[in-house]
Amino acid sequence: MGWLSDVLKRNSELEWMLDLDLTYETSQRAYLKKMALETCINFIGRTISQSDFRIVKNSKRQLDDWHYLLNVRPNTDQSAADFWQKFIYELIHENEVLVILTDNNDLLIADSFTRIEYAVYPDVFKDITVKDYTFQRSFKMDEVIYLKYNNEKLTKFMDGMFDDFANLFSRMIEVSLRKNQIRGLVGLDSNQQLTEENRNKLQKFIDKLFSSFRNNSIALVPKVKGIEYDEVASGDSKNSGQSVDELTKLKKSLIDDVANILGIPNALIHGELSDYETSIKAYLKFCINPLNKKIADELNAKLIEKEDYLKGEKIQIRGIAELNPLEVADAVDKLRASGVYNGNEIREKLGDERVDNPALDEYVITKNYQSAKSVEGGESE
Repeated sequence: MGWLSDVLKRNSELEWMLDLDLTYETSQRAYLKKMALETCINFIGRTISQSDFRIVKNSKRQLDDWHYLLNVRPNTDQSAADFWQKFIYELIHENEVLVILTDNNDLLIADSFTRIEYAVYPDVFKDITVKDYTFQRSFKMDEVIYLKYNNEKLTKFMDGMFDDFANLFSRMIEVSLRKNQIRGLVGLDSNQQLTEENRNKLQKFIDKLFSSFRNNSIALVPKVKGIEYDEVASGDSKNSGQSVDELTKLKKSLIDDVANILGIPNALIHGELSDYETSIKAYLKFCINPLNKKIADELNAKLIEKEDYLKGEKIQIRGIAELNPLEVADAVDKLRASGVYNGNEIREKLGDERVDNPALDEYVITKNYQSAKSVEGGESE
């Protein structure tokens, strides 16, 4: 700044120009992180919310209070779909989720809690807060539904990557704005007396001039004596749309990275239909089924006694992962006709319940499946 100060001292009329507000701060791009996380997590949440939770005993579905809580109304303020969507959001976003059963038989998802861990005794949860209410009592591990998603909180794990993307995104926006920027030169009459009042008037004039050009498709600016404004070219017009495409690709790349971590095929998250069937199978196998298994294991451990579980009573999660009977009709016919499965077993694999029809409990063979030794023919010695 030493050489610049010397120049300004030679012409005191230019020294005040340093005080003009000609710069702006780059805003934070926190919405990039929220956009990527919300897109992917809500995608999984909407899938799980379509699940059907079945309590099965002696191969028959039980319609009891737990069936109503898990499938219809977990609490007074949420439907089952809303409850499970929030459940998945908390599980993935916060890396853990805690559900408690109140004295009024409501299932509530905790917004915050404190976990006290023990080596040989059940862990204890205290300071459990739901909305604005904090429970005074503590809950043991066997009294709650508690799941952990992974070893590290997803948002903490990805903070560094999001910071890099945010910086890159901000720089790309700056380049895009610079390419389409309106630029001009303001000339001053050097013979005019530049008092403090004149400086303020000049600053207001420049601000109004910029606002007029920015906010209006047609702008008429009065010509002031002693002040001249000339507009100059605004960069390369040929590449004006290129930076917009690059911004879109960057946002898509960020969502792809989050989707890969969560096991969601990129084509599926963006709605591409080229490999839809393959993407659906991969999504169900590597993302949804592991989550359903994790949830089912916790529900079976907490809601069903060990003796009852060993006798066949269990909780099953059915939903979008089930096969469409119309699409696999030929395969079903072959399985049934070969005697590998009976009718009720096939119904279970398709996500349907067993029915009280003795014919469907029988194994039948309608094809000519038989041992090679039983085939007659040839000459006997």
